[in-house]
Amino acid sequence: MINIRNATISDSEQLLSLAKKLATSFEVEESGFQSVFTEMLELNHVAVAVAEEDNQLIGYVLGGYRPCFYASGNVAFVEEILVHEDFRTQSIGRRLMAHVEDWAQTKGCRLVSLATRRAAPFYLAIGYKDSATYFKKDLNP
Repeated sequence: MINIRNATISDSEQLLSLAKKLATSFEVEESGFQSVFTEMLELNHVAVAVAEEDNQLIGYVLGGYRPCFYASGNVAFVEEILVHEDFRTQSIGRRLMAHVEDWAQTKGCRLVSLATRRAAPFYLAIGYKDSATYFKKDLNP
């Protein structure tokens, strides 16, 4: 049975392995990951959840929230989500997103936003709307 739960410090090694599968623009460095992961687990405005089966992590989602003028309140965002390729099409991504949405509601968020390059059909299928174009600028080329 697949369980969705909040991440704990003991998930660090397996989560690092999954994060490396997601990264396309940057290389995930172990020392940086460990430092950021530990910090994230302590922050009230950040959510890290994992999907596991038989004590093996098979997916994760990383999100957070911030106050925004345009929403007259908090806006949640999903920064990263990954389901291991062997477990896709089993509604795990949908369940991870529902976990973040539930968390966001407890934080008084008015909406959840995210950027994607490859997964638009997934987000449209779970009720998200295409809203904007995403831009970024690498500060350390």
